Amino acid sequence: MSKLVAFAAIQGAYNMVAKAEGQLKKTLASKDAATKVEFPNTAYYLPVIYSLLGIPVKTIEDLRKPLAIAKKLLPPHVKRVNHLPYLGPLLDAGMAALFASEITEGLRYVNDPDFYVPGEEVDPSSGKIWLGAADDTIMRKRGVEFVDGSAPGFAAIVGAAPDVETAKLIVEDYQKKNLYIFLAANQSGTTVAEQLIEGGVQIGWNTRIVPFGPDISSAIFALGFANRAAMAFGGLQPGDYKRILKYNKDRVFAFVNALGEVNAEWAAAAAGCVNWGFPTIADTDIPEILPTGICTYEHVVANVPHSEMVQKSIEVRGLKVTVTHIDIPLSYGPAFEGERVRKDDLYCQFGGKVQCTELVKMAEMSEIEDGKVTVVGPDLADIKEGASNPLGIFVQVAGREFQTDFEPIIERQIHHLTNYIQGVMHIGQRDIAWIRVAKQAVEKGFSLAHIGKVLHGKFHQDFTKIIDKVQVTLFTNKADVDKLTAQARAEYKTRDERVDKMTDETVDIFYSCTLCQSFAPTHVCTVSPERTGLCGAYNWMDCKASFEINPTGPNQPIEKGECLDSKYGQFKGVNEFVYKASRGAIKSYNFYSLVHSPMTTCGCCEAIAAVLPLCNGVMTVHRDYTGDTPSGMKFTTLAGQMGGGAQSSGFVGHSKYNVTQRKFLAGDGGLLRMVWMPKSLKEEIKDRLVRRGKELGVPDLIDKIADETVGTTEEEVLAFLQKVGHPALSMPPILE
Repeated sequence: MSKLVAFAAIQGAYNMVAKAEGQLKKTLASKDAATKVEFPNTAYYLPVIYSLLGIPVKTIEDLRKPLAIAKKLLPPHVKRVNHLPYLGPLLDAGMAALFASEITEGLRYVNDPDFYVPGEEVDPSSGKIWLGAADDTIMRKRGVEFVDGSAPGFAAIVGAAPDVETAKLIVEDYQKKNLYIFLAANQSGTTVAEQLIEGGVQIGWNTRIVPFGPDISSAIFALGFANRAAMAFGGLQPGDYKRILKYNKDRVFAFVNALGEVNAEWAAAAAGCVNWGFPTIADTDIPEILPTGICTYEHVVANVPHSEMVQKSIEVRGLKVTVTHIDIPLSYGPAFEGERVRKDDLYCQFGGKVQCTELVKMAEMSEIEDGKVTVVGPDLADIKEGASNPLGIFVQVAGREFQTDFEPIIERQIHHLTNYIQGVMHIGQRDIAWIRVAKQAVEKGFSLAHIGKVLHGKFHQDFTKIIDKVQVTLFTNKADVDKLTAQARAEYKTRDERVDKMTDETVDIFYSCTLCQSFAPTHVCTVSPERTGLCGAYNWMDCKASFEINPTGPNQPIEKGECLDSKYGQFKGVNEFVYKASRGAIKSYNFYSLVHSPMTTCGCCEAIAAVLPLCNGVMTVHRDYTGDTPSGMKFTTLAGQMGGGAQSSGFVGHSKYNVTQRKFLAGDGGLLRMVWMPKSLKEEIKDRLVRRGKELGVPDLIDKIADETVGTTEEEVLAFLQKVGHPALSMPPILE
């Protein structure tokens, strides 16, 4: 390792620590030491400091301790003679620089609270484009994509490309490979984020291009995201720095691209990233660190041409990326799923004010022609710009292993597979779909027939075992769309009735879901007809289809075996499977209780239920709700406690749909125990909640359930329950 790289990184670390110390002194001179310090709406304080040192920074005063540790980590400056080329001092210097960066960014939130834009999206016209730290709602929502593999890793790009086209070339290539792109730092007064905006590229979490901030200290948000994932999904504890850093090396496939001249502070940040196993790949002539050791392969690689930057980065990190080409005139991949087609960009739309319906039906092998795509009615070239037009997407599939039960599962894929097309936005499903097409897409030659090509190609790729033929017909005449809609609604009704009639007692097989074990090694989700997966993405039929498609995948059949406890829902076969699949960490759990040995929970859960002892009931909160709850904890705090495969009496993760399933907490009294949930969740599941209340003999149950408009403390909720006569108050004690 060269003396030059050691000198630069160590000097950069000294500079960054000195800056952080100066900012802290300046802030203490103008503000009370007890002033709150936080990254807004996160449960992990300043996450790098918290995760690695176990120090919860809550106030300005609390910053003194991590600053002192950072100063202590600073190694001696490089000697002019007899320099020892050891990596250890360099790693210490890098870690000191990163602690200093997080202190700097924490103080920025104190001194300039409006600098960063909250939320997921950026509005360039406002002049504010920096998103700062992802709040916990974003982290958990996006973190799931790293769990299920739809996001294989992230590229942290610092600096700026030599021109706009080069910036677009690199970033869009990463998008095609489904990676996230985290942007920080400037080069000669500009940044990749600003270059992309100039080039007409949408940036924000929704397009996987995340502009964290304009300074090198902003890169700490990328590492904070990675460490929060380790705690939220991996169940690792704050302060367990060895396991957290190893977790990131083994499970979070990230790397740094340094674009432009690398100064001392950049070198220090790069050295810090090596502690995570994240290498740096640069486009300039900087000293390299080629021997393997901490990183999987090389640590720092230089002089990489921009045309080779993406492939070289993936190679050095040891990242495995699978991309199958879809023959359409637009880029295609999950990175474009969150892209918005706004009013000024819109060419035309289908749905919204007019009908847009999607239907997948099983066909006999002889009835359809594989790959045949037909547009019946006007295509995009024949539709007036700005128009709203009806659309019906009718997909016929055939296969020797295909079953009618698989139809809704295949149909559900239309949403995200269409959304993966650059310049096309898809919202909703079934007969309330809504598709918007951008002007740029049409200019590049996109037509409705290309939607059919996408569905044909992806259904074959993703469902090889069960699908042999796919034929797609797209209707754009109102009469044809109305006819398809009538047929579709009859099919939807039949499907819903079939699923609703299934019970846990009528099947001998449940299904496992160990998809989240890539991040939560001891978590095992078991899905039954009356208990959907806690992430909300998998029901019993989905798991059955998944097993048919991939017999060695994460959804395995479980013979439920002897029922050991019918009240709480405990089964011998499930216990045996869970014990093995959790590597002996979990011996047993109950399906229908949160009080007695509840099912394990991981960070992917849609909602978390908790006992409210004073109210003799339970509350639930979904991850989109960021306010306070009567449990005294926000969703982010609850998820921080429960994530990683924890089994905690009094708490359990679940899906939104599960709330209105018949077996929801049946062992504890069921839905009649529900005393509080956010108003937005009540509205979302209103129809099912009303129907379930009637089944239970309490037709006005929805009105008896408190929400944040009533109160967010147990005392406020109890007063409301007494006023409306909630049934939970007359039930046996929930905690026996």
